[in-house]
Amino acid sequence: MAVTTHILAEGPGWQVRDITCDSGPRDKAFEEQHSGVSIAVVTRGSFQYRTRAGSAVLVPGSLLLGNAGACFECGHEHAPGDRCLAFHMTPECFEDTVAAAGGGRTTFDRPALPPLQQMMPLLAAAEAARDAKDGGAFEEIVLRLSGAVASLLTPTGVHPVPRVRDVRRVTLAARRIEAEADTKLSIAALAREAAMSPYHFLRTFRQVIGVTPHQYVLRTRLNRAALRLRGGDEPVAAIAFDAGFNDLSTFNRRFRRLMGATPSEYRSGNRAA
Repeated sequence: MAVTTHILAEGPGWQVRDITCDSGPRDKAFEEQHSGVSIAVVTRGSFQYRTRAGSAVLVPGSLLLGNAGACFECGHEHAPGDRCLAFHMTPECFEDTVAAAGGGRTTFDRPALPPLQQMMPLLAAAEAARDAKDGGAFEEIVLRLSGAVASLLTPTGVHPVPRVRDVRRVTLAARRIEAEADTKLSIAALAREAAMSPYHFLRTFRQVIGVTPHQYVLRTRLNRAALRLRGGDEPVAAIAFDAGFNDLSTFNRRFRRLMGATPSEYRSGNRAA
């Protein structure tokens, strides 16, 4: 049996890992322990998960739920192998997110959640971030996933309309992003400056602006790159790096997805027009 773990992203109180296991029916399950709060998205294969809260068969789209300090076993009694995106949080980080989401249980009373239709967009975004090696996207995904799980386990009703002062704070955060889009702006730092919890900041920003902070940063960067492509002969790589992208292939892929053409095609097409 071999388990391969890669750390994809981490921040204050959280970490995201890509975990692949090739264990099979002949391998004996052994007891492990969750070091923190764990929410793992199964992206391939299947396995049996047993913990004090119960047992479950997990398949792609399922969410493994683990309480900090809880012992558990994973086994592959029926077929070998699985792959998961594991989101690990300190109890304090998870409790802060649950409180910002409206309150509720901060411990899991069940071992897992089944594949749910309403979770598909968020889980797809998590896999896309993993495959694109987009570590910057995971800060938002950790918060959104934690809040979504808390809401599913403890329904809290309709979110209130943002308060006037929170609208002002989010607007100022958007202005800062506009001014400093080429720098690394974490949700934690923006929320701290706005005197809001990260989850509350993320939720309010999306309510007020219409997109998440990460999406707003990307669109601001890509818009500025498009303007420079239209107006000059600078190398595409220089424009990408100045806009805040550390990887040219990531810039090319995101630009094409948003603009419908590669940067070079976009530049040529506008000159021809």
